[in-house]
Amino acid sequence: MSTVSISHAPHLSTLYSQHHGWLYGWLRGKLGNAGDAADLAQDTFVRLMGKREAAPLREPRGYLATIARGLLIDRYRRQALEQAYLEALARQPEPHTISAETQAIIIETLLAVDRLLERLGTRTRAVFLLAQIEELSYVEISARLGVSLPTVKKHLVRAYTECLVLAAT
Repeated sequence: MSTVSISHAPHLSTLYSQHHGWLYGWLRGKLGNAGDAADLAQDTFVRLMGKREAAPLREPRGYLATIARGLLIDRYRRQALEQAYLEALARQPEPHTISAETQAIIIETLLAVDRLLERLGTRTRAVFLLAQIEELSYVEISARLGVSLPTVKKHLVRAYTECLVLAAT
């Protein structure tokens, strides 16, 4: 069992040289694409470089795989959002020409909203979506979810606060 500390560049270099090939192969098996596997392997080590913790790694491959899995999930989520956006765009009555830059901004915004919704928690997310998507009143949301009116208000305040934080960044 090798132990590697990620607090200093020499340790990261050792971690990279000892485990990059394995990680690349593991990702290639998951993705079936050498280029994407190479990109995600690099992204994994870039993510690792941003960590400030100095705790030794008892299972470096497990740790790397955990980071890589998170990046894979982000990648699949981004692809799903992009696909949904492109499908919605294709359903528009008149073809709209949107620049690649505008598309990238829209997709990044959708990803930010998706991350925000994930952070809200189940009930807050449900209250927020009922208010915003279904345009239900506080009373209707209260009845649908079987919660009190003050609870609905509390959850909406939390959701709107998160939206303001997102808008400020």
